[in-house]
Amino acid sequence: MKHYNLIFFLFSFSLIISSCARKGRPEGGPKDEDAPILVSAEPAYESLNFNDDNIRIYFDEYIVLKDLNKQLIVSPPFKTAPLITPQGTPSKYINIKILDTLKENATYTFNFGNAIQDNNENNPLENFKYIFSTGDFIDSLSIKGAVNDITIKKPKKNYSVLLYKIDSTFNDSIVYKSKPDYVTKTYDSINYKFTNLAEGKYFLMAIDESTSDYKFNSRTDKIGFYNDTISLPKDSMISSPIVLFKEIQPYIFKKAREVTKGKIQFAFTGKQEEMQVKLLSKVPEDFMFKTEFEKDKDTLNFWYHSDTKIDSLDFIISEKTSVDTATVKLRKKKIDSLSISSNVKSILHLTDTLTLITNNPIRDFDSSKFSLVNTSDTTEVAHTLKIISNNKLGVFFKQKKKTPYKLTALPEALVDIFKVKSKDTLNYRFATKDIEDYGSIILTIKKEVKHPVIIQLLKGDEVYKKQILKASGKIEFNSLIPDTYSIRAIVDENDNGIWDTGKYLEKRQPERMIYYPDDLPELRANWISNLTFTIK
Repeated sequence: MKHYNLIFFLFSFSLIISSCARKGRPEGGPKDEDAPILVSAEPAYESLNFNDDNIRIYFDEYIVLKDLNKQLIVSPPFKTAPLITPQGTPSKYINIKILDTLKENATYTFNFGNAIQDNNENNPLENFKYIFSTGDFIDSLSIKGAVNDITIKKPKKNYSVLLYKIDSTFNDSIVYKSKPDYVTKTYDSINYKFTNLAEGKYFLMAIDESTSDYKFNSRTDKIGFYNDTISLPKDSMISSPIVLFKEIQPYIFKKAREVTKGKIQFAFTGKQEEMQVKLLSKVPEDFMFKTEFEKDKDTLNFWYHSDTKIDSLDFIISEKTSVDTATVKLRKKKIDSLSISSNVKSILHLTDTLTLITNNPIRDFDSSKFSLVNTSDTTEVAHTLKIISNNKLGVFFKQKKKTPYKLTALPEALVDIFKVKSKDTLNYRFATKDIEDYGSIILTIKKEVKHPVIIQLLKGDEVYKKQILKASGKIEFNSLIPDTYSIRAIVDENDNGIWDTGKYLEKRQPERMIYYPDDLPELRANWISNLTFTIK
């Protein structure tokens, strides 16, 4: 009997020891939902006349640092980032090693955002700040407002908002070269708030930056700025949002290079408006060339062909007052093989044109080798062919509703600039839809601005259709594919029919973009959506 009592005692004791060794809450116990609590700091929080280079902050439990590089904001910013440890391992403290020289009579804020979390449940210590002053008092003024990127309906987060003191060292170019006096970010929304600011006059701006260096790079960053000088303590609330925009870069010719036999590319940066490429070399009589800008790329394609061998070509490239020259040595031996595709996969929408697209420019076509058939009754459909751009052949015909078609192109139907003929028989089957398969959006525009307005129908962030109005009236967008759309208006201040961006150095804001205030429901087939849009 004693033997069994001893076994029971040892078994029970082992369970107790095992239970004591387990980490975490007991099974069925309440979940820890409490954030870590600051216990103490050395030097103390809101210390005055601060002159240390090391800070240690203690908490009531083990904490970890999550996304510190994205979350931490030090204001005023340092030239050399502080060293913060430990990272990657739980600890009951944070150590901050300052590697920079502190400004005199300045209030410093270390805003950790939500980076500090408890080790067990990752409960964040939200918007935790450590503050000290190198002077006799803590600055306590604040500014708050909002940032708006007008080119997208749903703005991103994490815009950098910058504040520069307007003093004897301030000039317009400082935003390119120097970090601001204060910085904050729009973490959880488009709203921002500066705290612990000193009295004075300031210049306020925001950037959507590719690298977090708090300096404006016009090639990669978006910028927005407040036109008026900020005066503290007077201007603590900025009522109008800072509007972000991307500046147009000045045109710069980069280089010309042969990419394949018979094709030269002229690369440039910035916006071209009147770019022209002129051939300077003397060429054979049979020399033929075509040019076209590549869509969404800073490239001009130059295709050429001659039966006579040419070793190099000289060019002059001009854009308004800019003039460059280039010599391209011709060494490539192989041309691009001719490839042909269609803009239609299975459905040709009633407002679209059937188009054949080639990689090489079209020299000619043989209309006798094309046929278009109504496959429901095998009748031939009258059609015309037209080269609508260097690489596109349009097929025009009177479309019938709910009708299946087949376009056939026999071998040698197309000839490209290199005199290469299409080899294979091409067959494209497609059908049209009924008018009832589409929807319409009818807009009643109430225009309360003096300038013309450009009304844009958007799919995502892409402009699908547009119309221009100079007075209040109705706009109809018909034969729309069922989908989700949005609408915005551009106040066309210079009446040029396009949206014009801003320019920081000229202190010019972009033209206003106004989105229809409500989300449009998904447009259905055989549906008419009637909307009223007031533009103020």
